[in-house]
Amino acid sequence: MRLPSGYGSVYKLSGNRRKPYRASKTIEWQIDPVTQKAIQKRITIGYYGTKKEALQALANYNENPYDLTSRQITFAEVYEKWSAEYFETITPSAIRTIKSAYNHSSPLHNLNMRDIRVMHLEQTIAGADVGSATKSRMKSLYNMIYKYALKHEIVDKNYASLCNSVKQEGSKIERIPFSKDEIATLFNNLDFPFADMVIVGIYTGFRPQELAILKADDVDLEKMTIKGGLKTDAGKNRLVPIHPDILQIIKDRVVQAHRMASPYLFNEEAGHLTYDKYRGRFRKICNMLGSSHRPHDTRHTFITYAKSSDINEYVLKLIVGHAISDITEKVYTHRTIEQLQSEIKKFHIT
Repeated sequence: MRLPSGYGSVYKLSGNRRKPYRASKTIEWQIDPVTQKAIQKRITIGYYGTKKEALQALANYNENPYDLTSRQITFAEVYEKWSAEYFETITPSAIRTIKSAYNHSSPLHNLNMRDIRVMHLEQTIAGADVGSATKSRMKSLYNMIYKYALKHEIVDKNYASLCNSVKQEGSKIERIPFSKDEIATLFNNLDFPFADMVIVGIYTGFRPQELAILKADDVDLEKMTIKGGLKTDAGKNRLVPIHPDILQIIKDRVVQAHRMASPYLFNEEAGHLTYDKYRGRFRKICNMLGSSHRPHDTRHTFITYAKSSDINEYVLKLIVGHAISDITEKVYTHRTIEQLQSEIKKFHIT
């Protein structure tokens, strides 16, 4: 497909390169003093692994151009470009935490990305009047922004990876798995609002935010899987097998979603559940059980019982979206749907 005149170009470089596709843009025409012919003065937008990525980068630039010649683009401008893409993949509650981390990073907002160094990042974190959890999110935000800036060749180095000013305070949050009796009580009270949602979390390992945005179309009853997940590359769009114990719950939720003309498996009249709404409903369920669990205890429950059920370690990581460090397993082993189903059948509450 021929690109429009003045749009820019994408072409493949010769040789064996990790990122062989170059996206470029003509910024002006000049007259060669010798030949008196017009020649293009081009600037590189970036280098990419695939032609599709290069074309997308070119489209992004044409939609919202920035100064490619000097890279005088500020931290705030990079944040706006990065967040416009990233916020489409996460929940509203996750967006709020990121915006909070950004707002506490005001000393960086007007600095040029290429001028920022480790001391700027560390001083910003140290000077923020917030707790260690928010400071950790600030550092995480910087890493994501630098990853984006490196990809688009706005910076040459990730200074966020060298930032060591975040100190953890206090003990880690204690995760308490749901007991066998508590899970039995949930099954006996499926008419209690969203008790079935908690059960699905216990039997799949999905995070609360991931459960909230599951769609009926993500369920494949023929293959007995649900596609979903957020947060990390290993966790996004993973296939989770449906345990026989929750099959009817899933079927009922799919039917309900279609009846309500809602795309979401666990739906509200206004759309999907926000994390805040989920937390409120979860608290009511805990009151019914007479317990004091936290929302993420459902995920911890799945992992705990999966390990005691001797589910294959790598299959478990695939199901919950944990990164696999074993290169051989990660690159050369392909777990089939049949294997996922076979392993999930081992899962039992003890």
